[in-house]
Parts: sequence; C-alpha cells; structure tokens
Amino acid sequence: MKKHFYNFYQSIINSNYLSDDPFIIELGCNDGIMLENFANNNFKHLGIEPSKNVAIEANKKGVRTISDFFDNSVANKIIANFGQADCFISANVMCHIPNILSVAEGISKVLKTTGVLIFEDPYLGDVIEKTSYDQIYDEHVFLFSAHSVQYLFSNYNLELINLEPQVTHGGSMRYTLAHKGMYEINPNVNKYLDKEKQQGLDKVETFHNFQSKIIESKNKLLNLLNSLKKDGHHIFGYAATSKSTTILNYCGITIDLIGKIYDTTPIKHGKFSPGMHIPILNYEEFKDEKAEYGFLFAWNHSKEIIEKETYYKS
Repeated sequence: MKKHFYNFYQSIINSNYLSDDPFIIELGCNDGIMLENFANNNFKHLGIEPSKNVAIEANKKGVRTISDFFDNSVANKIIANFGQADCFISANVMCHIPNILSVAEGISKVLKTTGVLIFEDPYLGDVIEKTSYDQIYDEHVFLFSAHSVQYLFSNYNLELINLEPQVTHGGSMRYTLAHKGMYEINPNVNKYLDKEKQQGLDKVETFHNFQSKIIESKNKLLNLLNSLKKDGHHIFGYAATSKSTTILNYCGITIDLIGKIYDTTPIKHGKFSPGMHIPILNYEEFKDEKAEYGFLFAWNHSKEIIEKETYYKS
C-alpha cells in the first residue's frame, strides 16, 4: 500500500491539475501514509483524520493534520484558515461516510475553480463480477459505480472526467471529478458508463442474480469445509479482516470448521472474531502450523501473501 500511495502521489504531481503553489487536502489521511509524500516534498497540504490517536501519529511525521469529520461546515473552516485546494484526495474513505451529501457539498466548495477531486474505493462492478460479497460490511456504507458517482456529484456542479481501475482491495476504481466544463472528459468515462449498462448495474434484476450467486457461493464453501472436516482435516484462517467477519457470520462458520485465525496486527492477538468467536493468534505462531488447509481471508493480497509464505506451501 505504501508503494500504491506513492504512485498515487506521482500521478497527481505529474498531472496538469496543480497550480504553481498547490494546496493538497486528503480526507481520511490515517497516519499520513500517502500525504507524507507531499509533506516531504514541501507541498502545502492538510490531512483530515477523525481518529485523534491516528491524527497524532500523522502530525508526528510532519503531516499537518486536523482531527474532524469533514462536512460542509468543516469545509468553511478550512477555506477560512487555509484557502481553497487544488486537489482533494481520499483512498478507501468516501464509501465509509453516511453523510455523503454534506461531504460532496463541502468538497465542491473547498475546491478552486480549477481544482479536482480524486478518490478511490472498492468498485461495484468488480463486486458483482467476482461475487465478492465480503466487501459488504458495516464500514462500507456505499459501493460506488461510475453512474452513482456521476449522479451524486453532478448535484454539486462537479462532473466525472476520468476513471482508472485499480487492483487494490480486490478491485477498486479511482474517480477524478472537476467543476463542470473545466476539463476535457477522458474517453474512459463513457467507456465505463457503457460497460456498466452492459453489466446491468442499472437494473434491479442484476442484484437479484447477485443474491443467487452469493447463496451458491455460501453453499459451495460450506460443503467444502464440511467435507474437509469429515475427512479429518484441520483448517486455519489467515488474516482477521473485515471481509472475514462478513463471510464467517453470513455462512455460519464456527470454531468447529475453522479453529483459529492468524493475523499480523498485534492489537487483534488474543481476541476473537466478531460473532463466531474464533480465536485470533499471533502471526509468529504460524511458522509452527501443521494443518494442510488454510482459508485466506485477505484474498485481495493473495499475490504478496503467497510469495511471502513459500515455505508453508512446500
């Protein structure tokens, strides 16, 4: 992710969206993992992070950060204290915000006339295509499509000018928006709008079919796990993710089927998975794991994880 955010930074500074003295705002900057690229290169910047303890970490890195929930009123404060922005960015944040209308209004206000909004989030088209229903959980208030983003922000005089698919989080989309008529619209916009219509994202039947595929996926998974258990195999889980919580609870997977979950995050060690109460163990113990089967919950990072765990496969 550090590499991904560095590349995100590079794409912005190499674009034609920035003025001679640009001001960058990031919504949900976390500990400054992306914004520090701007800070370290002397760009005027501001991070907005509602988690106070995390905002403190960002400020320790030299990333100027305020702790607040961004909305229209916070936008007014930012304009008064810092001025308007050339670029307003976020990554895997916009889909978490229930008060999205006030956020959209605030963004349209805080952007300069030539300013742009660039954000990326899990993409509805990929969720439907892959039946990745584990993207549906409490934090993900929305799953955006090109159509929904276009409609939402058009109400605040912003138009979609580009889309760029990303591999992160099992399939994400990066959206670029600007004040109407300010920039030429990239052909990708119509390309994806047409593709979404072909995919049926504008039809309720598509989502009924999605429901059927989810049920089918659940049944196949339970049949597999029960079959392995019947044959005397033990199964562990790898990565106690939000996605895993959705799968475990929806499918009713208990400790009888998956006995433990390994995770690298210290704060999770010694805890239990929400709902199913499967113990979460320190990743350091994984090296002693003898079970033949593991359930990779962090499947969106499968390439990196499989490369890291080559000794286990052998």
